[in-house]
Amino acid sequence: MAMNVGGTKGGPQSDINMTPMIDVLLVLLIIFMVVQQGLQKGLSVQVPPVKKEEQQIAQADLDQIVLEALPGGQYAINQQPVTANQLRTRLTEIYAPRPRKVIFVKGAENVRYADVVFAIDMARASGIEVVGLVPRS
Repeated sequence: MAMNVGGTKGGPQSDINMTPMIDVLLVLLIIFMVVQQGLQKGLSVQVPPVKKEEQQIAQADLDQIVLEALPGGQYAINQQPVTANQLRTRLTEIYAPRPRKVIFVKGAENVRYADVVFAIDMARASGIEVVGLVPRS
């Protein structure tokens, strides 16, 4: 806001009208907020709840398959080592006869994020429908 002091007699004023500028700013803010929601991407996964060790051992099911990403680009399917080159073919062989296509992916503590993402990608490429991530306990 500006304040006039003194004697102008109806001449032109050089004040900036802020109302249209604020309107444009608010419209741009709303547009960016709407666009931001559309740009968010993610991977929908199911994470099983953390259980006590004795419950995990007692409820060990042979139907569940755990794909473990190990350091150095190595992988293991139910503790059986598999190389990265053989991972997709081995998963396809295991899941071809199964009607329920669920796998749990577990990353070792010092494994790279890219190795875990590669394991998830190979599982999805093998026709596995549900990929769950095993949290560290």
